[in-house]
Amino acid sequence: MDFPFVPPYNKRNYRPQGKRRTTMLYPIMNRSRSLIDLGGVWQFQLGDETEPEDLWSGPQEMDLIAVPASYNDQKDDPAYRNHYGWAYYERTVVLPALLCGNNGQRQVLRFDAVTHVAKVYINGKLIMTHKGGFLPFEVEITDLVPEDGHLTIGVAVDNRISHSTLPIGNEGNIAFFGSDNPGIPSVEAAKIWRKKQNLPNFDFFNFAGINRPVRIYSTPASYIRDITLVPSMEGDTGVLNYEILTDGADSDVPVILKIIDAEGSCKAEGTGRKGELRIPQVHLWQPYPGTPYLYKAEVHYGEDCYTEEFGFRTVEVKGTQFLINGEPFYFKGFSKHEDSFFRGRGLDLCLDVKDINLLHWIHANSFRTSHYPYAEEIYRLCDREGIVIIDETPAVGIGAGESCDPYKTFPIREHHEQVLRDLIARDKNHPCIVMWSMGNEPDTEHFPESAYDYWHSLYEFTHRLDPQNRPVTFVCCQNNYEKDIVTRTMDVVCLNRYYGWYNLSGDLEAASYAWNLELDFWEKIGKPVMMTEYGADTLAGLHNCAPEMWSEEFQVALYKMYSKTFDGRNFFIGEQAWNFADYATLQGCMRADGNRKGIFTRDRRPKLIAHYFRDRWEHIPNFHYKNKNLSLIHI
Repeated sequence: MDFPFVPPYNKRNYRPQGKRRTTMLYPIMNRSRSLIDLGGVWQFQLGDETEPEDLWSGPQEMDLIAVPASYNDQKDDPAYRNHYGWAYYERTVVLPALLCGNNGQRQVLRFDAVTHVAKVYINGKLIMTHKGGFLPFEVEITDLVPEDGHLTIGVAVDNRISHSTLPIGNEGNIAFFGSDNPGIPSVEAAKIWRKKQNLPNFDFFNFAGINRPVRIYSTPASYIRDITLVPSMEGDTGVLNYEILTDGADSDVPVILKIIDAEGSCKAEGTGRKGELRIPQVHLWQPYPGTPYLYKAEVHYGEDCYTEEFGFRTVEVKGTQFLINGEPFYFKGFSKHEDSFFRGRGLDLCLDVKDINLLHWIHANSFRTSHYPYAEEIYRLCDREGIVIIDETPAVGIGAGESCDPYKTFPIREHHEQVLRDLIARDKNHPCIVMWSMGNEPDTEHFPESAYDYWHSLYEFTHRLDPQNRPVTFVCCQNNYEKDIVTRTMDVVCLNRYYGWYNLSGDLEAASYAWNLELDFWEKIGKPVMMTEYGADTLAGLHNCAPEMWSEEFQVALYKMYSKTFDGRNFFIGEQAWNFADYATLQGCMRADGNRKGIFTRDRRPKLIAHYFRDRWEHIPNFHYKNKNLSLIHI
């Protein structure tokens, strides 16, 4: 089979085909829509592997748990931390009288994320099941609300990971880092004897539970279901193609769309569910420290109204450049995690605001949502604050070594496609999102033909889904890049490399030599290349006069080595350090209270390296970095 070098897509000539699937809008409160936040203290109890029945029979004696938040660290109990199986949430609420009875309103129960499988009950009856721990789901409950408004909501949550989940679990019953000394009789016997546990095929903790908000919202009976906005530019004129989907009996009621600028002035108005609007002398959405200018699409349909923020900006891959608004962009930033003390992966708006401010402080302009879609609130913040995002699915850990072809044995394809549909349907209108990442560090080396068939077909699938047709990639693991025949077909080559840490440990001279040899290979591909992971574990406060591994000085020395190589390569378009902050992992002999590669500590204190990056990135502009011979700064 001949595997071609696929050139970067041409945005002007690309026309997605096929029917696009849409999902629910972000819940808001306005004159036509109400919103009830069900966050707070719920009842909770751990269960076992037994799947609950269709009739709710929650445990009689329950603990208290905070929602939204992971349950693992809310109680100092190994049973919570190491839980395997189902867990049970319950809360009784009373809806206001105006939301009960035949009032012409729809009532919808929405979960923003439950990890990984959820069974939802209302007043004892199962109403839906959902698989996937990082994207929202909802169900209409209008006919389930009694006259007195009393609702008992039960949620059964399954935290187990396997070869059929995303992210992937390690069903081989070995440690993620291979530390179990396979083949020793006593060790093998103990692995069979011990309690079942989640063994992730990934390097972050398997936090579980109701991690994001739970809400009940209402709409009129005839309502706006979805809004798709596709902005483009013709000179200094903004062109907005739009499509509005509605549901309900009032099919003859007109749909009206108004475009409102940041000053509150109406700049354009159209009627109909599809159309095109033009705005002369439009303001562009620019990455920070430029102005991330936002417009509002105000949609009216009968009694319903919904407002969606958006920005005019263009994204394109051209040759070895990544263009935003027609100018070559240079990524400066991080891969991140949703991770914090006590809350685990639970939504924390205070932490999100803090992180955005730290990104500004360090002069970063971007991050990747490693390794799953984040809460919608962070994307809305980044729209406003001008932070560029690579949006990633939870497809991490697809690989099991040379003995197993994951693409033929892991039953994940259908789920992976559904995740991509839901991700793009949810996030399609955000100007901050400039690229989709289909997954992180899959095996592309041991079964290259299978990998090509799987990933390149998903690449084409993703392009068909996105109405804005952003670039598509996945993130490549450190491997034999000569055998990898699929990474080179992505729009952007995204590399995770740990020369000097996991490879050629501590020898930065040899690491630089090896890394430059690999860069020579990628230069011949003719694609834009960027780093999406690189770094070194560092214990904050550990100092050495001579830079040695785990010290803050070694972390600085390693990053300086990489910076020099980045600056000398014109096809290199960005650097995203691993990781923004220290984070929790499965316990193991290679981890000291989690992964310590953060530029900041887990509680957001800067390590020495943070000041290095702050100085370096202050001198690297967002645009035309490589064009202006600034690549000689070697900061």
